Amino acid sequence: MELKKEIRKEVRRRIKELDTEVRNMASKAIFDEIEKLPVFHQAHCIALFAALGDEVPTQYALDRWPMLGKRIVVPRVEGDVMHFLDYSPDTMQVGAFGIEEPMGDSVCLARDIDLIIVPARAFTRRGERLGRGGGFYDKYMSLPDFRAHKTGICFECQLFDELPTAEHDVLVDEVVAR
Repeated sequence: MELKKEIRKEVRRRIKELDTEVRNMASKAIFDEIEKLPVFHQAHCIALFAALGDEVPTQYALDRWPMLGKRIVVPRVEGDVMHFLDYSPDTMQVGAFGIEEPMGDSVCLARDIDLIIVPARAFTRRGERLGRGGGFYDKYMSLPDFRAHKTGICFECQLFDELPTAEHDVLVDEVVAR
């Protein structure tokens, strides 16, 4: 557990050193690369997230992908459960953990998501991930009817050769980093 704390602390330090322009350019490059993936073209419903200040900015994709005909859903946490709801800029409010969340009641079923974009504090190229510690994405991606392709996104400084993992940790199918 101590090692996970140290990695999270180190990643925070590394990200703080990136200036805003570098973050925004990396974000655009990440989402441009995702748009080239066959799974993106086949996806009707994409789960994305409203980024915190120390995550890859997602606003570019939140604005762009609906114009490409994609249904975008974003997470809302209620207690210890995460649901995905339809994204609309009008319904976003600061919710659990200071994260912008949708305030509607249009819950998307896990089986309806074709592609999920997954955040983490750190990733390996093999798809291992170290989250913030709440386990929300691991629980969601372990649901019996969850079938989506899992793409992790991060800055290059969040990539590690190895990370401490547990049996319940869900790997992503690929990591797109810039």
